[in-house]
Amino acid sequence: MSWFNQFLQSSIGQKLLMSLTGIFLMLFLIVHLIGNLQLLQNDGGEAFNAYAYFMTHNPLIKTVSYLLYATILFHAWKGIVLWQQNRAARGGHRYAVQHIRTSERSSRNMAWLGIVIFVFIVLHMWQFWLQMKLGNVEMVNIKGMDHPVKDLYTPVKFAFENPLYVIVYVFSMWVIAVHLWHGFWSSMQTLGLNHPKYTTLIKSVGYLYAVAVPFLFAVIPVWMYFVR
Repeated sequence: MSWFNQFLQSSIGQKLLMSLTGIFLMLFLIVHLIGNLQLLQNDGGEAFNAYAYFMTHNPLIKTVSYLLYATILFHAWKGIVLWQQNRAARGGHRYAVQHIRTSERSSRNMAWLGIVIFVFIVLHMWQFWLQMKLGNVEMVNIKGMDHPVKDLYTPVKFAFENPLYVIVYVFSMWVIAVHLWHGFWSSMQTLGLNHPKYTTLIKSVGYLYAVAVPFLFAVIPVWMYFVR
């Protein structure tokens, strides 16, 4: 297995791991978005609370959630390692030519974007996940369920009544959009899926995903702040 370990430690191997973990996180965002869109229903939070109960009590999803936490930490750590290696390879100096392509600039900024996203995730987990686990959350009854469930809708509604949190959330979604756009295209290149025949399609799908998913996430707090 020494060759496999050497491959994983190589630059190509680390980029491959970054791509695979990144794709896993992108798939998770779609599932997370579908659940969060339940907040837009005008039902007093019943749909969202039912979704939250399912997500926190299904054995398979609970197992995947722990894998998700590990993937986030691994992806963030590997991103910083790659950034340091690339910086060291350049000798820690800026390029002599300052007029560089947008793709190169985005690549060099990926670490900083990732740090902003990681800070947002920590804030997000503290605001919602930690309250769910350790907070004094009230129990509510939901139609169609024969037992009460935790009212996780109210903490979310309360958080989105704070204009500062809404601004931070929307800004973070913009950062995620930029990160997703570069990450999606970079993953396709690393996995060898950027065939010239499909380049236009891949770029279109990547752009649509990078814009639509963060936009829909950002709509939720804005709508709840101004409408609810």
